[in-house]
Amino acid sequence: MRIKTVEAWWVSIPIEASHQHRSDFGRLATFDAAILRIETDDGIVGWGEGKNAAGSAGTYRTLVHMLNHEVGPKLVGRDPADISAIWEMLYNGVRHETAAMSGHAMPEIARRGLSVAAISAVDIALWDILGKSLGVPVWKLLGGRKADRLPAYASGGWENAEKIGDQLQSYIAAGGFKSVKMRVGAMDHAPHVSAARVKAARKALGPGVDLMVDAHGTYTVAEAKRFIQLVEDCDLAWFEEPVIADDKPGMAEVRAAGNVPIAAGESEATRFAFRDLAIMRSADIFQPDPAFCGGITEAMRIGALASAFNLRFAPHLWAGAPCFFSGLHLCAASPASFIIEYSLGANPMIHDLVEETVSVTDGMIEIPDKPGLGFTINQQVLKAHARR
Repeated sequence: MRIKTVEAWWVSIPIEASHQHRSDFGRLATFDAAILRIETDDGIVGWGEGKNAAGSAGTYRTLVHMLNHEVGPKLVGRDPADISAIWEMLYNGVRHETAAMSGHAMPEIARRGLSVAAISAVDIALWDILGKSLGVPVWKLLGGRKADRLPAYASGGWENAEKIGDQLQSYIAAGGFKSVKMRVGAMDHAPHVSAARVKAARKALGPGVDLMVDAHGTYTVAEAKRFIQLVEDCDLAWFEEPVIADDKPGMAEVRAAGNVPIAAGESEATRFAFRDLAIMRSADIFQPDPAFCGGITEAMRIGALASAFNLRFAPHLWAGAPCFFSGLHLCAASPASFIIEYSLGANPMIHDLVEETVSVTDGMIEIPDKPGLGFTINQQVLKAHARR
């Protein structure tokens, strides 16, 4: 079995105006991602996804060009089952043979960002191919699954203090969620405004629902510490991305300032960045995004790091179908996983791009049993919204 073709598209699916929301990213009118198709010489197709922006914000022309014209030609003729070797080849570039024989990484200068986003898309697609070629779901190749269903949390929460309780309650009604997440930070302009929204949310939810908050890295260290003080009676399950990912010492300072667990990692690429988070005691929960951190291969390594440092693992899955389904398999196989992110903002990149129905019942989501990642691309939707 050899790789025959590699093709990527910038897929941009409009979001109905009535379902759009506004955050610190502005108003999101489309959901965007780089979607990758790899086909083998015996007709097996694997699907991957690469991301160069958090959530659905961002443009993808550069990443798609890289996949089609720089990365893709390096893959044609290779055995798609050589997943780790291909990962290291793409990461180490012209020194990949020397790195392989030396037993340590020698990455190219541009070793993060778009480079790892492209590797992520390839890696996800290769795992999809391997599972399909063997007739087994990816979680079985990762060591098996610990459950056939796992808890999910409703990810959303943009309304003001007067409406946030109703918005989060609507999530619970929709899927029986026991955990919900809301956005705070720069979108509110000041910590006390965010704190008022959080207090209103906790009052509406009562004590029986876990409540997480996500600042998207928009606070300063001082603002994040102030926010923790203002919501210390709200029993938060975690405080996500309190400050920018580049300020790991600042994140450690925020973590030490209160008793709220810190979650981080959606903006981080490779195991090396998560090693630093662990060593600097900056986070309690690792949140790698499979479409940005380095794919399934690297996310499993990150999950192992979390387990080794007695931390927890909850991948960032505000994404398209290849990334989201990757997260399901990763969480099924990782001993450090405990919950799955489920977008309650409009997400046509999951619900429209695949033929399967993706849903949560009683706060739980099923782990796919089909070979590979377990989804079928809706070719009509792909054709209608894909561009090179």
